[in-house]
Amino acid sequence: MSQKNKPNELYITRVYDAPVKMVWDAWVDPDQVGKWWGPRGFTLTTHHKDVRPGGTWKYVMHGPDGVDYPNNTVFHEVEKHRRLVYDHGGYEDRPPMFRVTVNFTESRGKTKMEMTMALPTAEAAKDAKKFIRKAGGESTWDRLAEYLSTEKDIFVINRTFEAPINVLFDVWTKPEHLTKWLPPTGLNMECLGGEIKKGDSLFYRMTNGADLTMYGKIKYLEMNPQHQLVYTQVFCDENQKISRHPMAPTWPETMLTNVTFSEEGPNATRVTITWEVYGEATVKERETFRAEKPGMTQGWSGSFEKLENYLEKRNS
Repeated sequence: MSQKNKPNELYITRVYDAPVKMVWDAWVDPDQVGKWWGPRGFTLTTHHKDVRPGGTWKYVMHGPDGVDYPNNTVFHEVEKHRRLVYDHGGYEDRPPMFRVTVNFTESRGKTKMEMTMALPTAEAAKDAKKFIRKAGGESTWDRLAEYLSTEKDIFVINRTFEAPINVLFDVWTKPEHLTKWLPPTGLNMECLGGEIKKGDSLFYRMTNGADLTMYGKIKYLEMNPQHQLVYTQVFCDENQKISRHPMAPTWPETMLTNVTFSEEGPNATRVTITWEVYGEATVKERETFRAEKPGMTQGWSGSFEKLENYLEKRNS
C-alpha cells in the first residue's frame, strides 16, 4: 500500500485474472464476500447488504482471537461493474474511519481494481497505513485473488516497497542481496552453487547456527527483467537429493513461485507473489498447503520486513 495523489489518501491497485463481472459479484454478493473479506484468519457474518446509493452493509468481522468487529458501511455511489464509493469503519457508536472509492476496469479478460481511501488528514492517513499493516488488512486483497482464481491451491501476497523497480528486481536476482532478506526470521542463508538465470538453479543452505539446517534448490523458469520472475523450489539434502520440509513432512514436494513487479510511482514498487503447488501432490499435501496460508503470510511478511530494512540501509 502506498500513498498517491493527496497526502490524506491511501491508494492501492490490483489486477485480477478474472472478468469484471466476476470481480464485481465477489464484492456485492453477501455469500461470496464472506469467503474473502478481511485479513487472513478472520471470518464474516453479514446481517444486511443493500448495494445501492444510500444503502447499507451491516456485518461483523470475527477475529481469530475471538474478538468481534461490527461495521456499518454506507454506499454513496454504485455504478454496476465500474465504481463503488462508500464510508468504511463506522458503527452506531462511532463515525466512519474513511471514505473509499473503488474503480473497476476490464482489459483482455482481466480486471484492474483501483482503491482510494480518503482520511481527514495526512497524519490520519499515516496512522491508518500503520494500523492496516499491523492488522494484516492488505491480505484482504490477496484473499480476493485466491477466491477468484480457477486454481484451488494458490497463495497470494503483495507488498509495496519504497524503492524503484530496478532495485527491487536486483535484490531478487543477485545472490549477495537475496541472502540478506529472504530467509525466515532467525535463519541465515548461504548460496552454495549455481546462478540466478533462466534455465539454471541455485543451491542454498539455511541454518540457525544451532539445531536447524535446511537445504534447497531454486530452478529459474522465466526471467523478464524488472517485470517477472518464475521459479520452482524444493527442499533437498546436502547432496542435492530432493527431500521434504524438515518440520512439515506433508508439505508438497515442489512449489511454483511467480513474482511480478509493478511501478506504483517513481520510487515505489509493488511486488506480487503467487505461490502454488507444482506437479503431482497428494490430497493430504494439498490440504496442508491450504491450511498453512496464515503461516505463509507470517513467513513472507517476516521476509518482507527484512527486505524493507535492507533497502533502507542501502539508501542511507
